[in-house]
Amino acid sequence: MDGVLVIDKPSGPTSHDVVDRARRALREKRIGHTGTLDPLATGVLPLVIGRATRLASFLSSGHKAYDAQVRLGSVTATYDAAERLASGEPPPPAPAVTRAHVEMALEEFRGTYLQAPPPYSAKKIGGVAAYRLARRNTPAQPEPVTVTVSDLVLLALAEGVAHIRVTATAGFYVRSLAHDLGARLGCGAHLEALRRTRAGHFTLDDAVRLDVVEAEGAGAVARLIPLDSLLPDLPVICLNDRGVRRASHGNSVSSEDFEHPDHRVTVATHTPQVRLTTVSGTLLAIASPAPGGLLRPAIVLV
Repeated sequence: MDGVLVIDKPSGPTSHDVVDRARRALREKRIGHTGTLDPLATGVLPLVIGRATRLASFLSSGHKAYDAQVRLGSVTATYDAAERLASGEPPPPAPAVTRAHVEMALEEFRGTYLQAPPPYSAKKIGGVAAYRLARRNTPAQPEPVTVTVSDLVLLALAEGVAHIRVTATAGFYVRSLAHDLGARLGCGAHLEALRRTRAGHFTLDDAVRLDVVEAEGAGAVARLIPLDSLLPDLPVICLNDRGVRRASHGNSVSSEDFEHPDHRVTVATHTPQVRLTTVSGTLLAIASPAPGGLLRPAIVLV
C-alpha cells in the first residue's frame, strides 16, 4: 500500500481529520498529507501512503490552484466566514464596489511579493502555532513570507461576492488574499468559500470523495497513484544491476552504474534531484549530486 490517494476533501473536517479517517478506512497507519486545507475548504488533498510518506516534502512544494469566493463588506478575526456561517449570521450588505474596482485592486496581488499569513494559522511564532496565541488573545502576527501568484482572475462579482481563480506557490494563503483585497478596496473582506482544484500535478480528476473511500475500505487501495508515477518533473536515471544494489543500500552511484550511457548527459544538466529507477521503471530513490560526478540517494524507497 504505497502511493498517493487524492481526496476530494469535504467542508467541515480538518486535514488531520481526513488523514485519521483514511487510516481507519484503509487500515494503514503510515498516512500523511502534502498541504493543509482549512476546515471550511474543499477539494484536492493528496494523501501520501506507505513509502510515499518519504516523498511528502517533494510533493508539497508544487503550485496550487483555487476557486475562491471572497465576501466583500466585513472582516473577521480568522479571515474566513467559518464562525459567521456556524452561527447563522447573515452576510453583510454588499458594498458599493464595482468589477472595475476589484480588477484594479487585484493588480497588487499578481507576481512575487511578501504576504502576511493570517493570525489564525499554523505558522510558528517562537515555537508556538499562531492560532494558539490568537486564541489566548495574545497579539500574533506571523512574519511575512515570499509568495508568487502566477494566475489571478476575477471570474464574477455579484451580491458582494467576488469569485476569483488563483494559482500560487506553496505557502500562499487565500484567506490572506481575501483580507488584503478588502483592505485595498477599503470595505473589508473575508473568505466565504474555497475549493482547491490542483495541488502540484494532482487535480480534481484524480480525486475521490472521502465517503467513497470509507465505503470501499481497504479496496480503495486500487485508487492509489503508484510510486513510479510520482514526481514526473524530475529526470530519470535508469540503473544497471550493480547500480540497483548500490542505490538500494543508500550508496552513491556513478556513470558506471547507469543502464544507458546517454544518461551521463542528464546528470550533467539535471535539476537538483533525479529519480533512480530499475530497468523496469521501479522507483528506487531520489538522489542529489555529490562531488566527483556521483549521485547520492537522499531518499531510498526500497
